[in-house]
Amino acid sequence: MAGGNRLRGHWRLFRHEAGRIAGPPAWVYVLLFAASQLTGHWSAVTFDAIAIWLSNGILAAALLQLHRRPALAVLTACFAINLFSNVIRGDAGMLLWLNALMNMGEAFLCAFLARRVCGAALDMRRPKRLLTFVAFSAVPAVVVTTAVGFSLVMGMRGMGLSTAAVFKIYTFVSVELLGLLLVTPVLLLVARAHRFEGMTRARAPEAIGLFLLMLVVTTAVFWQDNLSIAYLTFPPMLLISLRLSPTKTAVALILLAGITGAATLTGHGPVHLTRLTEVAGLEGVSPMLRRLGIYNLYLLAMVATILPISTLMTERRRLEARLRARTLAAQEARWAAEDAAAARSRFLAMMSHELRTPLNGVAGFADVLASRPGLDAVAVRQARQIRQSSDGLLMLVEDILDFARGDDTLTTEPLDLAAVARETVAPGLAAAEARGLSLIIDDRLPSHARFTADRRALRQALHPLVANAVKFTERGEVVVRLDRAGDGVCIRVSDTGCGIEPSTLPDLFEAFAQGDASIRRNHSGMGLGLALAARHVRRMGGRIDVDSRVGEGSTFILNLPFERTADVVDEIRPAEASAPAEDCGRAPSVLVVDDHPVNREVARIMLEAFGCEVVEVYDGQQALDAVAEQVFDLVLMDVRMPNMDGLEATRRIRAMPGAAGGLSIVAMTADAMPEDVNLCLDAGMNAHMAKPINQAGLLSMVNLALSGDLPAARVAFEAEAA
Repeated sequence: MAGGNRLRGHWRLFRHEAGRIAGPPAWVYVLLFAASQLTGHWSAVTFDAIAIWLSNGILAAALLQLHRRPALAVLTACFAINLFSNVIRGDAGMLLWLNALMNMGEAFLCAFLARRVCGAALDMRRPKRLLTFVAFSAVPAVVVTTAVGFSLVMGMRGMGLSTAAVFKIYTFVSVELLGLLLVTPVLLLVARAHRFEGMTRARAPEAIGLFLLMLVVTTAVFWQDNLSIAYLTFPPMLLISLRLSPTKTAVALILLAGITGAATLTGHGPVHLTRLTEVAGLEGVSPMLRRLGIYNLYLLAMVATILPISTLMTERRRLEARLRARTLAAQEARWAAEDAAAARSRFLAMMSHELRTPLNGVAGFADVLASRPGLDAVAVRQARQIRQSSDGLLMLVEDILDFARGDDTLTTEPLDLAAVARETVAPGLAAAEARGLSLIIDDRLPSHARFTADRRALRQALHPLVANAVKFTERGEVVVRLDRAGDGVCIRVSDTGCGIEPSTLPDLFEAFAQGDASIRRNHSGMGLGLALAARHVRRMGGRIDVDSRVGEGSTFILNLPFERTADVVDEIRPAEASAPAEDCGRAPSVLVVDDHPVNREVARIMLEAFGCEVVEVYDGQQALDAVAEQVFDLVLMDVRMPNMDGLEATRRIRAMPGAAGGLSIVAMTADAMPEDVNLCLDAGMNAHMAKPINQAGLLSMVNLALSGDLPAARVAFEAEAA
């Protein structure tokens, strides 16, 4: 049905009743037609010749622009005017009606074909549509009308196809075709002049100047009788076509046609300097008529050159405007996306902070309770279960935030992959021991080897694989094996668990996909772990495969293109998990800076259990005062605090003279996103420790500070402070 409607729209002659009214009203077309008839009659009587016949072009434009009823009214009125003009001219009998019918038929056929080949829009701005109108509408209409009309006339008069008749046919075709090409596109373009707003590069003074230049040059060329310099009229018209819209270019063509036609008919201009050759059969044709054929060729060349160039330039300007608009839209979309990404990052950072803060109290006090002397076994087990539950909640929160965050830029460094694997499996050791499982690191990499990798991405890829292996294994072992594979590294995470159903394998790495999503399932989870693992493996340029058999276990294989760097011969071993040694009989002194009293209490209890002296303050300004008054071995610095945040406090401590500038400062904060870590390190902190904290991690950090093994503050900051 839709295709049928489009087809009827193409073949419809008149403008659709619901279409937008464009162009002048009906009476204007009638006046233009009458003026054209009067001009043609005067030219024929005065000069015995007609340079251009505009009537049919006006009528064709009226049929294309007007709705059905006013168009038919214009057709009827113009037919009557044409008959009246024929009577005045002296036509009689069949010729009286034939001339008018030929005019009406030519206009009707031209409009009908134009609607078919140029579409309902009739948009002559496009060069293709203008050329289509010329080739498949104007030319066929003139040729058909000429063939029918001259066949009837020669048949009635018993004439043959002589040289004089051929010349008359040529003259008739050129005059009629010029009229269609000059008037119909011009009226269609004028009716859509609003579409050319912003398409003209020239301002009003330049446009007026170009029109004046064209009028002066054309008048000077065609009102002199000495030089054959018709070509000089092309440059001004070319400038007009390049700088002005097709509508103004078409108006300029009509003005040029009026000046040159009047000059030629009155015997002036370069056309009359053409020497006519003697042609047998044309003795009875006046020299004026023969020279008008040359003039018609000149005008046809002008129209065929200037109008297409004007439409081409307009199309180019239209495309440039569209490109600018799309570029601006793309920039605005990019800015909006960047704003959205920044807002998302701020939201995720805030969510991470707000979720980690209460978890720090839950996990910290669970550790404190589990290590309290004299606590019965049931209470210890319950405290450890609280800790495990908080770890599970933290893992879930981190997975959700990581999934929502998307891919970050990789930050590579030389890594001991076995050490990273040990860090990754550490949170799962308690769960494995509770289930009676062995959690083994099988390191087959060369001793002291280092590989360029992103520590965080590798941990986030391994952690869900190890956690799933522990969760889905009832007995046996979980093995993380590291080995070389070609130019990279192969890491296998194997278990002796239940295995994976073959039907589940195709969707295994999809987000929220679960091996058992029923309400009777044995294991909980969001289904994000494997999706995140696969994403991080892809980020690192690797590939993840799975080999699983139901009832026998599963093996996840990570092929990672890590490049090997220079080996580290003198291995730096991690600090032993024992209480920090006293320096010259003095207990280690630690400054805890945190605005949350629960966080300070958790840190204080844990540190005092290690034999440390603890000083608590609640903002950055108090931290500055404390560091100025007392010597500390370590500062545990929160970031988000009132009055003065931890970043500013760290900068000011680093700027202090003496030993305070080299003080060990570790971020102990719930701001745990990668950019938060970089902000802390850029501010001059030695390391970053994300909340919730645990006793083992806190003790390790204290030992590193006392032994001087904490990373030095970044050189860029030190140079800035200096």
